Amino acid sequence: MKKLVIIPTYNEIENVKVLIPELMKLSSQFDVLFVDDSSPDGTGHYILEIAKSNPRINLLSRAKKQGLGKAYIAGFNWGLSKNYDTLTEMDADFSHRPVDLDAILHIIDQHDVVVGSRYVPGGQTVNWGIIRKLISRGGSLYSKLILGFPTSDWTGGFNTWKIQVLKDIDLSTIQSNGYSFQIELKYKAQKKGYKIYEYPIVFEDRRVGQSKMSLKIVLEAFYKVWMIR
Repeated sequence: MKKLVIIPTYNEIENVKVLIPELMKLSSQFDVLFVDDSSPDGTGHYILEIAKSNPRINLLSRAKKQGLGKAYIAGFNWGLSKNYDTLTEMDADFSHRPVDLDAILHIIDQHDVVVGSRYVPGGQTVNWGIIRKLISRGGSLYSKLILGFPTSDWTGGFNTWKIQVLKDIDLSTIQSNGYSFQIELKYKAQKKGYKIYEYPIVFEDRRVGQSKMSLKIVLEAFYKVWMIR
């Protein structure tokens, strides 16, 4: 299968310098698309230079920062246009471990969707404060109750999709842009009858840089669940 890993970036140059070599060491066969929102720190320029000598690395540049959901939609549409069979969402900050990516890409062939899950047996979060744990777990439990499907990790963004799932969802109908983007995708996939397999991951706090999470994004996720339903 032809596989693509999509990684949005904004001021992630220090992480990207380490991440690209780590990804290239993995046993899975895949290409990488970085979706960069014109990072002031030169992330996009660095990726472009690497892409010149490595055909597995690709860059999609956007003129300005437009949000996580729109970055992934742009990446999905790029992947669709290139006829990839699977598309994976992954963070650039090492909160999603390359070793878990390797495992997920090895098992996606047997599933419609594989979610890198913090909240199934074997999954965990590392270096999180109690407030962040409560918000994350509470958001997933809240979504599970309101939306009526058994997925344990609704808000996580480490997900691999068979291309047909995304085609059937119809990306033009996606309304969310923040963390609720992940909830909406999972809900629409399950409404279409697709099964989500949750693979346990260790979610580590970012190594370098600042989290993009804000109170506005968290609140949006909570009220958007009702709109999604």
